[in-house]
Amino acid sequence: MILRPVRDTAADAEVVQELSAAAFGEAAPAGAAPERSPLRLARTRHLARTDPGGCWLASIDGEPVGAVLSIRREGLWAPSLLAVRPSAQGKGVGRLLLERAAAHSRGCLRGMVCASDSPAAARRYRLAGFTLHPAMRLAGRVDRGGLLDPGDIPVHRGNATHLHLLDSVDRRLRGSAHGPDHELMLGHFEELLIADALAGSGYCYRDGGVVRLLAATSRRIAVRLLREALARVPDGVEARVEYLTAEQEWALDVGLEVGLTPRAGGFVGVRGMRPPTPYLPSGAFL
Repeated sequence: MILRPVRDTAADAEVVQELSAAAFGEAAPAGAAPERSPLRLARTRHLARTDPGGCWLASIDGEPVGAVLSIRREGLWAPSLLAVRPSAQGKGVGRLLLERAAAHSRGCLRGMVCASDSPAAARRYRLAGFTLHPAMRLAGRVDRGGLLDPGDIPVHRGNATHLHLLDSVDRRLRGSAHGPDHELMLGHFEELLIADALAGSGYCYRDGGVVRLLAATSRRIAVRLLREALARVPDGVEARVEYLTAEQEWALDVGLEVGLTPRAGGFVGVRGMRPPTPYLPSGAFL
């Protein structure tokens, strides 16, 4: 087996996307909503640039059989993707890839991962030192009659001028900013929502019906942002809210208010930290 770094090329991005599709079928890891191909390709090239030490491809006899992408941001390390071709599973490919990517985490005191609910994934991440918190996802059509009066907290669309606020909220909740990842998300997700008031600050990325990432300094702000994001889901489009652990009951309550259905949805793993809250992580960017 040969391991080599993922390069910032269209060819390597296509290989990683093909391996991900082969490993997970039509669904993304942990039951997440499928990402559009342009985002998957852009994420691979982005991480190959920002985190070359954490992104690796494995091949056997010249055939790509597995890939790992991982992120290091201000002392927090996060595996973003671990995909092994079904024909190569059970042969130690995933273990070797994760071990190589974990070298990128040296010196990091904290870690996060959104893991699938497969026994192999749970085992790999537990052995890597992550505490695994069972997660749920919410899905369904939004019952607009359940959307409560938003009260006195204004929410407006955000843009690149709000990067300082985004990073500040990130650091308060998980000890590290997303940094350059926000620029990629701004370019690929449909809408960034911002709340900044005396009650606190927060943000939420919405992409169609999917809440991609939400972080806030108080539950009140988080609830306001999630309700606003769900209110903006187009009619006839299924809404999704993912990676809800027991610490995110506020999000479960909002989902139930508007008629969404909860189902099991993998794990959120943390290492050297508690699950940030109120926080709904992105499977791709944590």
